[in-house]
Amino acid sequence: MSTQEKITRMKELTARLDEAARAYYSESREIMSNFEYDALYDELAALEKETGTVLAGSPTVRVGYEVLSELPKERHPSRMLSLDKTKEVPALQEWLGDHKGLLSWKMDGLTIVLTYENGELTKAVTRGNGEIGEVVTPNARFFENLPLTISYKGKLIVRGEAVIKYSDFEKINDGITDNDAKYKNPRNLCAGTVRQLDTSVTAKRHVNVFIFALVSAEDASDAHSGQISMFAAVENSAGDSSGIPGDSREAQFEALKKLGFEVVEYRAVDGGTELPEAVEYFSKAIESNDFPSDGLVLIYDDIEYGKSLGQTAKFPRDAIAFKWRDEIAKTRLTEIEWSASRTGLINPVAIFDPVELEGTTVSRASVHNVSIVKELKLGIGDEITVYKANMIIPQIAENLTKSDTLEIPKACPVCGGDTEIKKDADTEVLICTNPECPAKHVKRFEHFVSRDCMNIDGISEATAERLIAAGVLHEYADLFKLGDHRDIIVNLEGFKDKSLENMIAAAEKASHTTPARLLNALGIEGIGTANAKVIAKAAGNDWGKVESLTRDELLGISGVGDILADSYVAFFENEANRAEVAHLLEVLTFEEVSDAGSDELLSGKTFVITGSLESFGNRKELQELIEKRGGKVAGSVSNKTSYLINNDNMSGSTKNKTAKSLGVPIITEAEFLDMLK
Repeated sequence: MSTQEKITRMKELTARLDEAARAYYSESREIMSNFEYDALYDELAALEKETGTVLAGSPTVRVGYEVLSELPKERHPSRMLSLDKTKEVPALQEWLGDHKGLLSWKMDGLTIVLTYENGELTKAVTRGNGEIGEVVTPNARFFENLPLTISYKGKLIVRGEAVIKYSDFEKINDGITDNDAKYKNPRNLCAGTVRQLDTSVTAKRHVNVFIFALVSAEDASDAHSGQISMFAAVENSAGDSSGIPGDSREAQFEALKKLGFEVVEYRAVDGGTELPEAVEYFSKAIESNDFPSDGLVLIYDDIEYGKSLGQTAKFPRDAIAFKWRDEIAKTRLTEIEWSASRTGLINPVAIFDPVELEGTTVSRASVHNVSIVKELKLGIGDEITVYKANMIIPQIAENLTKSDTLEIPKACPVCGGDTEIKKDADTEVLICTNPECPAKHVKRFEHFVSRDCMNIDGISEATAERLIAAGVLHEYADLFKLGDHRDIIVNLEGFKDKSLENMIAAAEKASHTTPARLLNALGIEGIGTANAKVIAKAAGNDWGKVESLTRDELLGISGVGDILADSYVAFFENEANRAEVAHLLEVLTFEEVSDAGSDELLSGKTFVITGSLESFGNRKELQELIEKRGGKVAGSVSNKTSYLINNDNMSGSTKNKTAKSLGVPIITEAEFLDMLK
């Protein structure tokens, strides 16, 4: 490969790594496994060494990306760097030499910088892009194991990793019925939780923070001079005076423990037998750990020695990361399953001979897109190696055969329509060109079965997508006839007789409905829960009248304007829509709707609800009460908002700020209930 070819390859690698890092750090999602990222990164670093060239923007010299959120931003006093890494224990030993080191977990969460002044937590800032982070102080006050008050009265700054334990992650996911709404991993959940604008969400998710570094300790008596004293006196809970040493990392950890911090678990090691033994200890412990980690960190215990080594453009030289080698197994590719999605993308999934990985049997792995299929040079019958990214997600590591004989399908697996390879950024993807492909209509089925609409439990977006792909779901009425396709459904992967029976029972229960629910479920543009109820009530809850309302009649209903009336009439004038509704009426029964207990006390008033509730189980209960009394509930504050219901008038949330700027009254639940008396 010529120098020019190497530089061209470096540009390709930089673009791919840039996209993956931006998704990971700024958007809390993963588009590439750790294994793939590390391999590409190492290839880029090797090419830079060979050519003596480092391109502007190379991930080997840049740390992180700009964060994207509504949270306040703040610049860190000094840039927070990443760590260099190795997967070899001998390399760790060589790096440590005859020095003392501390080996600790490299936790997989969100890095937080915490500042204490006069014994109080005053600020919490995320790592962000290493230079600018997000201020999350209100949320940090709800971290389960973080002291809000400490005995040290000077200015203290520490760094830690916020994590959500596996056990809590599983409980949270178990409470989500829609499989597609479940969180992918604890890190993504933690990142979203720590950056929440509503602290009540953070409080419910059991975030823990483990301290891994003391940044600075300023003696209260020296605070006026700005001097940094790493030997400042610390008063522990027993009233003893102990110092925060400036010469030993381990001594600092012990001092921080006395202040009430939970520090990351560590082992003191030398470069001889202690280091491999400690790695072995952590290797065994990871199997039973309740918190996510993605490796280990080795740091010199001697702080001054570590500082004397300086740093590179990207890495400090006083610490190094260790990552375990992934368990890799050889197998044979038997099939590529092309799965159509609601967006029109047709995604490849590799099917291979079952192998044991990390204690479980796996036989499938996503290949993500056409670009990766081509890069791996796949062909049926090829010998491949597979692994579990982060010990969870099966991935193809390498194609040993590289026959490159796999044909990209020219027909959509769902509708049979033509396919086309398109470029999305620098990635090739396969799409279905048929605008009427059933796979593209999954979203409308998801809306139809949702809680506020027909409320059919057990049919998630993913379930609907697979039923469409199997050819048993074409229109809404088919949801109430799933029993007619028992032989097909129970043979789909992940479906069993019990799950089918549950869906049939849920559909039967949902078939006894109201005109308002059906109207909301049809997905007419502009028609939501509140408007559907108002329109159905105006039509006397008579479905025949509901679907034959004229434009003028609609405009005579409170809250219905020109645009909504036009979309409503256009929907019911469409022959295909009327036919689909007619088929639904054959399988639905309308319940009698009673207005008993209802009044118009809140008529003409629009409410927005935010924050945690005390008198209601959830916001839905409060919304239903408002609508029952004639009011409406909106999702955001505007000039049309009558009241914002928030028990915390002093909250810094966006809704509170908007309400105050617009002069919208902010009332508590108690004040709202008084309004009803």
